[in-house]
Amino acid sequence: TALGTSSDTVGFAMFMRLLAAPTPSATVPGGSASINNGRSLFNSIGCNVCHTPSLATTASSITPSLGGATANLFSDIEIHHMGTTLADNVSQGGAGGDQFRTAPLWGIGQRIFFLHDGRTKDLIVAIRAHNANGSEANGPSYNFFVNLFPSQQQDILNFLRSL
Repeated sequence: TALGTSSDTVGFAMFMRLLAAPTPSATVPGGSASINNGRSLFNSIGCNVCHTPSLATTASSITPSLGGATANLFSDIEIHHMGTTLADNVSQGGAGGDQFRTAPLWGIGQRIFFLHDGRTKDLIVAIRAHNANGSEANGPSYNFFVNLFPSQQQDILNFLRSL
């Protein structure tokens, strides 16, 4: 019945909302030193400006104990201009065709496709796609990343894959 379907849909939505957050690894891949160095580099080059490591939740009407909880989602949940490379020319609400909500990076080590449309399996390609005409990620963050030593870039990749 329509009522049963609605009830099932609501039940599934509640189930998804209450799933535990992904648990990052402290050692895999690359070991704890590489992951910790990658975390430090991620923050020092400015990736954390948009991919904010943690935010506090607001009061929850579903489960009061979830209000004020720390969510380590690595997103500011804001909409940013990402430039011509990532633009899909689809407008949604007030967001233009080159604007996207900052993707949460938690669980990224368990994903096989990256970017809003899954266009790549390569994290380096995803990072490089942030550099485009009109992208808010142009400038320090991107430039600092591409000018890091390959070992430092690998540390950032290991950090991301540990999430």
